[in-house]
Amino acid sequence: MEEHFQSSEKVRDFVIGMSDGLTVPFALAAGLSGAVDSTTIVITAGLAEIAAGSIAMGLGGYLAGRTEIEHYDSEEKREYDEVVHKHEIEIQETKEIFAEYGISEDLQEKVAREMAQNPKKWVDFMMRFELGLERPHKHRALQSASIIGISYVIGGLIPLSAYFFTESSSEGLIYSSIITLLCLVVFGLVKSKLTGQPLFKGALRVTIVGAAAAAAAFAIAKAIT
Repeated sequence: MEEHFQSSEKVRDFVIGMSDGLTVPFALAAGLSGAVDSTTIVITAGLAEIAAGSIAMGLGGYLAGRTEIEHYDSEEKREYDEVVHKHEIEIQETKEIFAEYGISEDLQEKVAREMAQNPKKWVDFMMRFELGLERPHKHRALQSASIIGISYVIGGLIPLSAYFFTESSSEGLIYSSIITLLCLVVFGLVKSKLTGQPLFKGALRVTIVGAAAAAAAFAIAKAIT
């Protein structure tokens, strides 16, 4: 059960990093392709964006992970205080949780009193069933930052790769669009499979978002120049 929970978090981080990595640098490269004809400029700007974006996204993941850990620790400390200083109130709250599952009142009282004999287990129970919180992995923040940052770099290099092998930015945009749209479709299918969403609907949504972002950036650059 715990392994499934951690895997779900890692999948979420991968999806966040990869989806932004595919769309943001793609949109930037498309916008620049509408303004300049130099692949060197597109590549330089793209690499700079990937570096900055991966750091920013990774930092965001780290801070989110730290916040999750600190929030859990704070609530756990409060629960330990309440089982001591608000003992009977916590007993009643425990009984109310059991009541939601159709357990008789006599058994509620008996189990709640028995559980109160082990404060650690009691607090763990209340954290999960009263507050709906699972204990985060102690390395959650670093794992989140690493997965988001690395997946962002991988995703960002995909649309940019075409510009390394073309002579003009307009030609690079054509190949970049083909490569990126294919990757968006594949990524959308994988994402939908992992998250249990309809495959076609999930793939279509991801592809449309990426294509729309690139088209908007290209149109704005063309309008300005």
